[in-house]
Amino acid sequence: MRDGPGSRRGPRSRPPWWPEGEPFPPPWRAGGWGGRHRFPGRIGLLVALAVWLTFVASGLAFRLLSGGWGPGGRGGPGVPLPFLAVVLLLAAFLAGRAVRRMAAPIGDVMEAADRVAGGDYATRVPARGPGEVRRLTRSFNQMAARLEANEEQRRRLLADVAHELRTPLSVIRGNVEGILDGLYPADAAHLAPVLEEAAVMSRLLDDLQTLSTAEAGALRLHRERVDPAALVQDAVTAFRPRAQRAGVTLDWRAGSGALRELDADPVRVGEVLANLLANALRHTPSGGVIAVEARPAGTGVAFTVSDTGSGIGPEDLPHVFDRFVKSADSGGVGLGLAIARSLVEAHGGTITAASSPGKGTTMRFVLPAPDSA
Repeated sequence: MRDGPGSRRGPRSRPPWWPEGEPFPPPWRAGGWGGRHRFPGRIGLLVALAVWLTFVASGLAFRLLSGGWGPGGRGGPGVPLPFLAVVLLLAAFLAGRAVRRMAAPIGDVMEAADRVAGGDYATRVPARGPGEVRRLTRSFNQMAARLEANEEQRRRLLADVAHELRTPLSVIRGNVEGILDGLYPADAAHLAPVLEEAAVMSRLLDDLQTLSTAEAGALRLHRERVDPAALVQDAVTAFRPRAQRAGVTLDWRAGSGALRELDADPVRVGEVLANLLANALRHTPSGGVIAVEARPAGTGVAFTVSDTGSGIGPEDLPHVFDRFVKSADSGGVGLGLAIARSLVEAHGGTITAASSPGKGTTMRFVLPAPDSA
């Protein structure tokens, strides 16, 4: 599997689009014949039993009608008819019971599937029946739960996007209507806000497109061999003028040990560093310090962006990488860290945040080296 030029994955590597918390490879792949072929085997046994019962019943009926079975009949030693009837009925009962045990829960799943298809994603099916059917039920419930979560996330996303677009649209509409009504002159003072808010909307839409593409596993990475130190230097150089204007010291350092080259998309990794630096500058007051570091981490490279800003509360820390999550004094739209996480995970890496209120924040992401990807 390839994410881009030069990208290679092992045959059992977990793809970026695979759901979090789900084992990979899935059990039906890992189990081989011991897993996915037991259920067809049971179905085959039931069919064979049904055919055998049909054959025995037909033979018994034929012998009885022809008078060739019974005490003193032409069929040889007498076989008690009640005994044969009991055996046949018992076999039919056991076969019917086995079929019901398998068919009833499958029928529950089919009915639940109809409800899910109709939009009722809260539908769940109780697990019962043979082991294979219980596994089917659990898989169905997991699918329904994921669909329900995705639907809720979609609704929240639409509400958040509508909220974020409302403000720039209001500014644009107010200024344009004022100019058209003759209340405002068509000068730079009244046209500049229109242009600024249009840029905000354009940036928001670009961020949403990047985020949705990355989360869908469809983001194309143009990988190449890159020097981690060069990536950090470029990001620090680009943000140093902003830091100087804000009165913040911005510097970088390389950890002890030689840094291994990465097989990564330098533009996307630069976006991650840019988002982390922009977030750090936004929350670091004048006189503060932001430090960017790259150091070896196992078989990969760890990038760290630390600041001496206001920090993040413990109740907000678990949600910093969610969409549209931002503090009250933040000037962004709350997509920067969500995009950073998606881009890091698209490279097969991980990203974490550590912070204490009033003591600053540390963002750390690790990217694997080529021979460990």
